[in-house]
Parts: sequence; C-alpha cells; structure tokens
Amino acid sequence: MSERDTTLPIRAATEVLAAHGIVPDRCEILQNGHTLVLRLTEDLVARVVQDVDGPRQGTEWFARENAIAQHLTEQGAPVIPLHAALPPGPHEHLGYPMNFWKFVTAIKEEPKPEDIGSTLYQCHEVLRTCTQPLPKLAIITESAALLDALEEKNAFPTSTLELLRAHLLSSLQVLGDCPHQVLHGDAHMGNLMNTTVGLLWADWEDTFAGPVEWDVASIIWNAKLLEEDHDTVNGILAAYRDAGGRIDENVLHQSLIARAAVMTAWYPVLYPNPNAERQRKLQLRIEWLEKMR
Repeated sequence: MSERDTTLPIRAATEVLAAHGIVPDRCEILQNGHTLVLRLTEDLVARVVQDVDGPRQGTEWFARENAIAQHLTEQGAPVIPLHAALPPGPHEHLGYPMNFWKFVTAIKEEPKPEDIGSTLYQCHEVLRTCTQPLPKLAIITESAALLDALEEKNAFPTSTLELLRAHLLSSLQVLGDCPHQVLHGDAHMGNLMNTTVGLLWADWEDTFAGPVEWDVASIIWNAKLLEEDHDTVNGILAAYRDAGGRIDENVLHQSLIARAAVMTAWYPVLYPNPNAERQRKLQLRIEWLEKMR
C-alpha cells in the first residue's frame, strides 16, 4: 500500500500548535497510515486521523480517549500522557481530528511477560475509579455493524460474513452478562511501549466498558493462537493474577473468540492491500473461528 500524502494533515497539526504558541522545530513521521503520528518538537507528538471518510468520523472517540488518558495519568498509571502544554482537546482543524502526546523514548528490549501482566492490571485498577460514561462492548457492536458495509463491498465470502456475524452476536450476549468496567479496548503489543521510563500503555481510542478478560485476551491472542508461545501467555496471566486480578476462564475463552472476530472484520479497513504475512494471519484467524463454531 502506498503511503498517504501527509501535506495537509501536517499543516493542520502545525497550525493548531501555532495557535497555542508552540513552534515545531522538526517533523518526524513515526507512522503513516489510518493515523499519522508526528514528532514535532523535542517532547511533543501529534496523532492525526487521516482516514476522515472511514467508519469512525468526528472527535467522539478522541474525546473518550483523552478523558481516559487524563484520568490514568493523574492517578499515576503506566501510560503515555497527553502533552501538558495544550488543552486536552480533542482538536480538529482542516477536517482532521487530532490530539497531542508527550514524546517518550523507546528501547529495543522486549517487554517481560510479568511486566505486561502487572502493568495491565495497574491500568485496570485505576480504571475502576473512572466515572467517564462509556458504551458497553463498543468495538464488538461496531464490528457487527461493520459487516453490512463489508458485505456491500464483497470484502469476504458470504460464509465468512455469516461466521463473523454469528460469533460477534453470541459474544455480545455472553459478554453482556459479565461484570463490566472501563477497559483499554485494544490492548495488543503494538499499543505497549518499552521506554526509558518503563513499560507504558498507549492508544486508548477504543476504550469501552466490558469485562477485564477482553483486554487480557487482546494481549495474549497472538502469542497464544498464532505463535503458540505458551511461556509468554502463562507469564502474562500469572503476573496479572499475582498483582490482584481475577480472570474467569470461560469469559476469557469467549473474549478470545470475540477478539478474533473483531480483528477479522476490521482487516479490510485496516489493511486494504495486505501483504503475504497479513494474509496468512487473517486465514489462520478465520480457520480458528471455524473450529470454535
């Protein structure tokens, strides 16, 4: 997939900064996809939504993310904080929603399973005190609705769409009866950074109310079912429990199913031209979901 033209979203971000008296001294593109991630000063990163015509429009999701990130930061949770020099927003300029974060320095060392499990529990513990109203099981509901658009575009065979719809609807029923709290919503390894100041969670855009097992399933899914890395999975689960967390195995299993269905549904949106490795992972998810039916 060719990279997007970043001219206009970069202009939008720099003009918002200028309106708040901040002059960018660099423009390092850290990510160029659905979201454009820019380092614009020594300690400031902008995240700009480029896919303004995609399934999510407006600033509602960023508003939730900002509220959750602020709460976590104020309570000392292991997260990347919003940048203190600007109002939290979210901001919108030239049609691009955006928010601004403190730059942190990543290190090459892989995070330890025990640190992953314990920091996730720390975030969950802080999130229990969050009063921000959030939709229940939002990403699952959103994914079920997305299937109609995928059907119109012939993104999947009818049998795959029926498989995904069945799993998503059954997951809504089963997980809807579980205890709910505020969650990360998209707690995979790509949203976790090992930095010079420790392991930090990022990207709270998908936050919603649901069972904690959803986040646990999200962080172990690849290791458990794609890589069969049982040591990592067991280490994360043990650390989460040792920190004080409770995991219901039946709810975890249903969350693994729901996570696979959600990721599959979003593949045509996130990866319209997937490479061979992404196609392989997609096929493995679909085959696993077939077994779960």
